[in-house]
Amino acid sequence: MINLSKTFVTLTLVALLLAGCLVPTSSPPVESNAGHWQSWIVTDPAALRPPAPPDQATTRQELQELKRLATLRDATIRDQVAYWDTGAPSYRWMEIALTQFRTKPITNPRILRGLSLMNVAIYDALVAAWDAKYTYNRLRPTLTDPTLTPLVAVPNSPTYPAEHAVAAGAAAAILGYLYPDDAQIFQSKAEEAAHSRVLAGVNYPSDVAAGLELGRQVAQLVIAHAQNDGSDVVWDGVMPTEPGHWTGEKPIEPLAGSWQTWVLTAGDELRPSPPLAYDSPEKAAELQEIKTFTRTWQINQKVLYWQSFDGILATWYDYGSRYIFEQRLDDNPPQAARIYALMSVAHYDALLACWDAKYAYWAARPFQLDPEVVTLFPTPNHPSYPAAHGCASGAITAILAYLFPANTEVINARADEAAMSRLWGGIHYRSDIEAGLAIGRAVAQKVIEHAQADGAMTSQ
Repeated sequence: MINLSKTFVTLTLVALLLAGCLVPTSSPPVESNAGHWQSWIVTDPAALRPPAPPDQATTRQELQELKRLATLRDATIRDQVAYWDTGAPSYRWMEIALTQFRTKPITNPRILRGLSLMNVAIYDALVAAWDAKYTYNRLRPTLTDPTLTPLVAVPNSPTYPAEHAVAAGAAAAILGYLYPDDAQIFQSKAEEAAHSRVLAGVNYPSDVAAGLELGRQVAQLVIAHAQNDGSDVVWDGVMPTEPGHWTGEKPIEPLAGSWQTWVLTAGDELRPSPPLAYDSPEKAAELQEIKTFTRTWQINQKVLYWQSFDGILATWYDYGSRYIFEQRLDDNPPQAARIYALMSVAHYDALLACWDAKYAYWAARPFQLDPEVVTLFPTPNHPSYPAAHGCASGAITAILAYLFPANTEVINARADEAAMSRLWGGIHYRSDIEAGLAIGRAVAQKVIEHAQADGAMTSQ
C-alpha cells in the first residue's frame, strides 16, 4: 500500500531551514528520502548526480530571464504550460507512449517490453533526481524572488534538477530507441516539456538542462540493458508436429518467454503443469462449454472491447492514472513514477511467463481441435495455453489492488471479465484462463515483495 501519511520535517531539514536553504511551508517537502529508494537499473544514484547548480550571480541572471519570459505569456504559452503540468511528470509520457503503440503497433510482448523500459527509466531517473535535489536544496525561483508570478502551483521540493525535464529526457530517449525513425519527434516533445517549466516560472533554465541530461543518462543505462535482454534472438522455426499441438504459420514471438525478466529469475520460473490432453474427456468438456455458450449483444460488446487495444493495454494504465489523481499523487512525481513502473514490470514479466508456457506446450486452439467452434474474431496467432489475457490482467490488476486497496473489488472484477471474455469469444478453454490468472497473480506477488522492500513505504 502506498504510504500517504505526512510527518513533521526532519531535524536535518529544520537545520537547512534555519540556515536559509529552505523556507517554511504548510506541508512537508515531497518525498525527501526518495533519492534512497531502490532503483531497477541504476546502482548508485549519487554517481549520476549532476554538478552543483550555478552560483548566486548566475542565478540572478536566470531570474531576470524568467521575468522576461513572464512578460511574453500568451494563450499559446499558457496552454503549453497547462498541458505538461497536468498530472505527474510521467502522466503525459504514458499517453504519448500508448498513442505511439496504438498508431504504430508492434507485438504485444514488445509493447509491454517498451512500457516497462520507459517506466523503469523514468522512475530510476527520478530517484537519481531526488538524490540531487535534496543534496543541493536549491530554492525554487519564486521563493528566491517572490515578485516572479508562477503559472502553476510551485512544487514543494528543491528546484534542481527539474523533475519534468528528467522524466522527459528519460522517456523520449527510450521511445526513440524503440522507434528510431520518430526519435526526433520525441526529442522535440522532451524539449517542450522541459522548457514549459521555465515558462511557468517554477524552474531555472539550468534546472531544466541538468534534468534533461540526467534523464538521458539513465535512459542510456536502461537501453544498454535492453540491448542484452534476448529480444533480438531469431527463432529457428522448429514446431512440434504431433497431434493436439498448435498449427499455423508465423507464430507471434515464440522466443519471448526467454527474454530477460525483471523480478522472475527467468520466464520458466512459474511454468504451469501441462495442459489437458487434447483427446481427454476433460478437454472435450471444455470444448463443449465453448460451443454451447450463449452469446448476447452485451456479451459480444464486452468480448470485442477486451480484444481492442484499449482493452488489452490502455485500460489498465488509465485506471492507474485515475487512482493517482484521486489519491492526489499527481503532485508526487517519485510515487507516481513508482506506480507506473510496478504496473508495467508486473505486466511484462507476466506476459513473458505466459509466453514461456505457450511455446513449451504448443497447445492447440479450440478451432484447431474442433472446426465447429465459431469465434467472434480471428484467433490470435499463438498457442492456447495459458491465456495471455489471464496472465496480463491478473498481474497488473493485482498490483493496482495492492497500491489502491479501496478499489480491489472493482479491479478484480475487471480482471476476471477480461480473462473470461476469451472463452466467450471462443478462442480459449477455461483451463487456459485459470492457468493464466494464476501465473499473473503469482508474478504480481513477486513485484509486491519488491515494492515492500524498495524504501518507498517508509519514506518521509
